[in-house]
Amino acid sequence: MSVTLVSVEVRNGDIQKALKLFKKRVEQSNHIQELRDRRYYKKPSTIKREANNKIKHRLELEKKGIVFPKKTKKFTEK
Repeated sequence: MSVTLVSVEVRNGDIQKALKLFKKRVEQSNHIQELRDRRYYKKPSTIKREANNKIKHRLELEKKGIVFPKKTKKFTEK
């Protein structure tokens, strides 16, 4: 498992802009979500059961006519 660190360069002394960019990059890197997921141990069978229940619930809602937007990946060039 590789660790990628989030860093931001402060330009022209604009700390507010750098902080905003830092928060955005941390959110996109999913570090906070991973910490929350690892806070407590879940057995693999529990994870699978929760995933299956989530799929079943979503299918039931779709049968009732509730439509979910499809997730799209945003590709950005560096």
